[in-house]
Amino acid sequence: MVATISLGLSEEEIFLFNQGTAYHSYRFMGAHPLTINGVNGVRFAVWAPNAAEVRVIGEFNQWIGDAHGMEAVGTTGVYALFIPNLMPGELYKYELITPDGKALRKSDPYAFYSERRPGTASIVVEIDGYVWDDASWQGKKRGIPVYQQPLLIYEAHAGSWKIKGKEHYYTYEELAAELVPYVSELGYTHIELMPLAEHPLDQSWGYQVTGFFSPTSRYGTPLQLKKLVDACHRHGIGVILDWVPGHFCKDDHGLRQFDGTPIFEGADSNRAELPLWGTLAFDFSRHEVWSFLISNAIYWMDEFHIDGLRVDAVANMIDLHMDKPHDKLTYNAYGGKDNLDALRFLKKLNETVFHYYPDILMLAEDSSAWPAVTSPTYLGGLGFNFKWNMGWMNDSLRYMSLHPNDRPHHHHLITFSIWYAFSENYVLPLSHDEVVHGKRSLLDKMPGSYEEKFAQLRLYYGYWMSHPGKKLLFMGGEWGQYDEWKDQDMLDWMVLEYDSHQGMLAYVKELNHTYRMTPSLWERDREPESFGWIDVNNAEQSVISYVRYGNDSHSIAIINFSARDYSDYRVGVPEPVAYSTRLNSNAGKFGGTDAAINDCHDTDEIAWHGRNQSIKIHLPPYTFMLLTPLPGDTL
Repeated sequence: MVATISLGLSEEEIFLFNQGTAYHSYRFMGAHPLTINGVNGVRFAVWAPNAAEVRVIGEFNQWIGDAHGMEAVGTTGVYALFIPNLMPGELYKYELITPDGKALRKSDPYAFYSERRPGTASIVVEIDGYVWDDASWQGKKRGIPVYQQPLLIYEAHAGSWKIKGKEHYYTYEELAAELVPYVSELGYTHIELMPLAEHPLDQSWGYQVTGFFSPTSRYGTPLQLKKLVDACHRHGIGVILDWVPGHFCKDDHGLRQFDGTPIFEGADSNRAELPLWGTLAFDFSRHEVWSFLISNAIYWMDEFHIDGLRVDAVANMIDLHMDKPHDKLTYNAYGGKDNLDALRFLKKLNETVFHYYPDILMLAEDSSAWPAVTSPTYLGGLGFNFKWNMGWMNDSLRYMSLHPNDRPHHHHLITFSIWYAFSENYVLPLSHDEVVHGKRSLLDKMPGSYEEKFAQLRLYYGYWMSHPGKKLLFMGGEWGQYDEWKDQDMLDWMVLEYDSHQGMLAYVKELNHTYRMTPSLWERDREPESFGWIDVNNAEQSVISYVRYGNDSHSIAIINFSARDYSDYRVGVPEPVAYSTRLNSNAGKFGGTDAAINDCHDTDEIAWHGRNQSIKIHLPPYTFMLLTPLPGDTL
């Protein structure tokens, strides 16, 4: 039997779904409470092209689907069924009879809510009807282009920022009450939430998904998540969601062999298997997979007002050989290792997202050397507007972990990044990946004594904040979490009883606000002309200095990575004006050793560093200084 309009589904919707261009397919796939012919109920729709039979099972029929067989909508694999008198809150699954007669019980790929693990049922829920209070925020986003604004991201894991006890998590609403004002007070512009799509294993942190349209029930309901995002927007905070379109986990109730055949992962197991992660890659040659994933991206923006997606593991998506053993390697039609289907998908994804949401953030977590990741697709790029700068992160953290006596021999690690800093639109990430699995916390990466660790982390944050590129810091880094991130426990908030951690928190807060109030640090991040070296070659003293230029302002960064004190350090400056110390990481109020700081530095007519004038400063060990022209003496 062919079902079309009688079930509220149109032939055009199904056609677009099969063509890979149903960019709002969540509006007709999955479980939707609605009224058909005056009767209230729930319509179910699912894609299972190779199933012999598809049924809906749930508490309403004692999980026996004989009386609730679904009808084929056309001949392209979509099945639908309207069940009268069902209400939101019903638990359900699909029972799929495979071509060889086996019965599979699967969660709904388009479920909007799921049973809390270890339960695996989908839950009927009404996703419409929330009244948003973020019109002011939405209007603000349509103003200045994001490239010309400060972007300072606080990355958080909802299950370990704070908890009440083992597996007793804060709800989305409780996070709205505590996390949002905390992040706002510290001066961040955005919160990046690690993946919130439903996942069965806590230790996967949300990166191995079973319910792509289902906000995890660990922290509450979809309605509560909307309230969290709304609270962020009312505080002037954007929300970025970690999004995982590259792969999915193998749990029996998920997408693997969904109808008894590999429709989401593809038939070639060598290409589908990701052995390092124990997951399956999506088959990007399948049009219905495009409809599923692009709709999922749009869904988070449509329904939850998400302001951006950090797209996980782009390098793995585009490289058929990444993390594969030799006997599992596959090749594209031209004999190469590029996943041409994934590249086409990423381009279409970004084109589509920016068509509907021109002011969205699309951030590629990409460790590859693929060119033009953040260039428009019409110029041959992948179409993202930002990319994580993994090279900067690896080099700079390696440099900071060196003993100060060894740093002169590896000076290039702290300066080389400028050579490519403007090749893409970069975010400089200090993310969760750098503080887990034996890598140690940022604070513990620093060599030396307890006090020296804090001093070096403060100077490193200053270097990070003044380097071209937008910023991201993982939770706990703002006050110097000493232990590695423990995903099953909350952050070590008790360390804030100690002055050293309080000083770090005070420093990060002031650094954040200084960044936001200093346009030269972010206004022209995309332009090579926004950066100029003062002294790049002082490896012997382990000191670097440079100028950051805004549209009509500039600032100077001077950084001493050594343990030596330079009492009369001379620096060439771009203009014959008086400079003030905007920020000094060694200030006593942050836990440093400078009790009194000379806030004003007059320019001397002494040529230095290739410039006609210079200033003389006291540059203590492990110190970052940011100088700006005194008011009235600006360019």
